[in-house]
Amino acid sequence: MLGIFKNLFGQKDNKQLKEALADNAYLVDVRTPSEFASGSVKGAVNIPLDKISGQLSKFKGKKNIVVFCRSGNRSGQAKQILEKNGFQNVVNGGTWNNVQKLITEN
Repeated sequence: MLGIFKNLFGQKDNKQLKEALADNAYLVDVRTPSEFASGSVKGAVNIPLDKISGQLSKFKGKKNIVVFCRSGNRSGQAKQILEKNGFQNVVNGGTWNNVQKLITEN
């Protein structure tokens, strides 16, 4: 049961995330514009969760996509939306702090 929560909220093993980050992933912060403005990962774009479905063209042709938010919940939903629309290369980075930390380590 714990594994389900880990997958849902992006707290699973960071190996896939680290590989995507090392390979110039498209970084997408799915929080609101005001949350994004208060701080995010350097180089990330802000596409709020409620706008993902209408912005699918921005994801086309991206080798790796990393979505993240404040808790990992909205990024999990964003990952599901993208996968339902045919994107197979999506990683839920969980929290933006987690993604930032991993980028700093690389």
